[in-house]
Amino acid sequence: MNARFILERVLSIIAALIMLQTLYFKFSGAEESIYIFSTLGMEPWGRIGTGVAELIAGILLIYPRTTHFGALMGVGIMAGAIVSHLTTLGIEVQSDGGYLFALAMVVFVCCDLLVALNLKKFIALVKKEN
Repeated sequence: MNARFILERVLSIIAALIMLQTLYFKFSGAEESIYIFSTLGMEPWGRIGTGVAELIAGILLIYPRTTHFGALMGVGIMAGAIVSHLTTLGIEVQSDGGYLFALAMVVFVCCDLLVALNLKKFIALVKKEN
């Protein structure tokens, strides 16, 4: 195994684990999730839809052949979360010390690095379509 493969696996596992572990809170209707999505005016469909998107992205991140697609989804999902924190929710939500914002940033950075590392795959896919 080369260093690039190991780096991609580490980044994808970190991002997938964070996204997948938050699903319990979204799908179980945990108080924090309901508060967040109510504040955003997106409860319950935003919470459930975001959970489904994170589930799909997490699964795609786990498999090396689809990591780049999961990473692209993760960038989009986490960009939405970060913008929501910066514009509506605030960095700290319900006295969490910024924990949820920090998790979103970690996933965003991991996925962004994965997209950058796999840019050739995206370019090849676009060229193949034309």
